[in-house]
Formats: sequence, C-alpha cells, structure tokens
Amino acid sequence: MLIKKAPDFRYSEITPKSVYLNRRKFLAAAPAAFLAAREVVSPTGRAAAANSLGALSKSPFSTTEPVTSQEIVTHYNNFYEFGTGKSDPARYAQGFKTSPWSVSVEGAIEKPRKYSMDEILKIVPLEERIYRHRCVEAWSIVVPWVGYSLSALLNQVKPTAKAKYVAFESYFSASQMPHAGGIDFPYVEGLRMDEAMHPLTLLCVGMYGDPLPPQDGAPVRTVIPWKYGFKSIKSLVKIKLVGGEPPTTWNMANAREYGFYSNVNPNVDHPRWSQAREQRLPSPFKNHPTQMFNGYAEQVGGLYAGMDLKKYY
Repeated sequence: MLIKKAPDFRYSEITPKSVYLNRRKFLAAAPAAFLAAREVVSPTGRAAAANSLGALSKSPFSTTEPVTSQEIVTHYNNFYEFGTGKSDPARYAQGFKTSPWSVSVEGAIEKPRKYSMDEILKIVPLEERIYRHRCVEAWSIVVPWVGYSLSALLNQVKPTAKAKYVAFESYFSASQMPHAGGIDFPYVEGLRMDEAMHPLTLLCVGMYGDPLPPQDGAPVRTVIPWKYGFKSIKSLVKIKLVGGEPPTTWNMANAREYGFYSNVNPNVDHPRWSQAREQRLPSPFKNHPTQMFNGYAEQVGGLYAGMDLKKYY
C-alpha cells in the first residue's frame, strides 16, 4: 500500500478543513469496527488532516505581535466578488471551485508559462510568515500566512529589461460569483518591479497552517504587508510583466481616494477618515497607532527614497 507524505500531495488531493472536521464528528459516533476499517483505507485523508501543507519553516520576517483569531480573519473580509458586506464572503464563497487551478505568467519574460497549483506549491519550501495586515478602512489584523517570496516564481520565468511593473488579475466568474458587486471585474492590481521582487512580497497559499479558505483568496493570492489590504490580490489567475504602470481596480474606480502605491501612511489620510490610528480587531476602538509602512519601514523605506509620499499615495 502506498502512503504519501503530506508534502507530496497534489493540491487537488488536499481535504478542506471543514470537511475533515465534520468527518471526525461523524466517525466519533460510528462503531469501533467501522472506525478501524476507515483508518486502514484512508491514510491520505488522515495525513492531509494532520497537516495539509506539510512542514512549514518559521520566517525571520514574522512579527512577534499576537495573532488575530482565525474566526475573525475568516469571517470579516473584503472580497467584492462574493459581496460587498464584511460577512458576505464567508457566506457566499463556500461553493467556490478552486481545483483545478492555474496561474498564467506572461509579458516581458523569457519563459512564459502556466503554473498549476501543484507546481506553485513546489517552487520553494513553504514557510509561515506572521504579518500585520492593514485595511484602508483603518482596521487591522495579524495573520500567520503560508507561502514564499513572489520573487522565487518571477525568477523562474526570467524577466527581461523591459519589465518595469507587474500586473495581476483575479479570477472572475458570474456563475460562481453571483453576489459580486461594487466594482468592475475582473479585479486587477499592480506593483512596481522592485516592490514585486522585495522578499516581503508574499505569494500566499495558506493561513493558520491550512490551505487558504475561499473567502480569504483561495487557492493563491499575494500579501504585501506594507500596503493597504486591497493591494494584496486574491484568487490569482494571471501575472503579466509590463513596461508601464498597470491599471488597478480601486484607482480606476476612485483615483482621489485610492492611489497606485497605497502604502500604509499615518500622515496621509483617506479623504473620508483619518489613517493615524487603526482598529486592531477584535477591539471595537481605533486605539492602535498606525505605523509608517505598517511597521515595515526599516525593510521597505528605501524603495521610496526621495519620493513625495503625499503625491504618490
């Protein structure tokens, strides 16, 4: 009998956490003989349940701040493809089909190609990074994301000298996302090339040691911790390296309120509210001082040396 180790699983074989937890509840009430039989015939399910993303190294980029509860992070979301309310994604994304999945990488590169999720998971070893995550609405969370630096993937496709920016595109399907609203779709985002290649920019496949849930951007997304949350694109299907600044969804929707760079900056207020303080969930109050670049100034401040950050907001 072939027994696979957790890191060898294909993405399509990973058992969603809600499924195996419900299975455990059912098996708890089953006869002992049935339990024994299931233990023999389902080693894959048991191993996947134990740690579906395999062994994770701890990243030196992690903050030591207390982690926000998984319940909050998975039930208070901005993901307009699944509705405009904070609780809508958790309600409407559960049937979202994320397998099979591929990400197309194209543009100013030597080796354009499509990556399957199995290939994405094997580029480099996965690690856990505990990052601050700050939303433009002035609430924040601390999340143990799982992934690796986006630069590992970009280096594989060999960017050419013409690549100055990286454009991203999210998946969109009206049939799978009937509650979408509020903005134009598909969702698009972009980074300057040096921002995309910075080691803090995360290609993310999981959180809390498990694969990403649908409402948090399954099966693959970016996390750029020094920028407001809308820059971290979810359910990624296309990466294109380009020569000029790419269009971005919220900037196209309202350029006055949402700039291309969107770095966390307590000195540049949103036109409708202050950014000087934030609401660190689950606190109901904005009593947490906002840090420049969300606390990552030492690592990324040099990217913007000499720039007017009120003009390039």
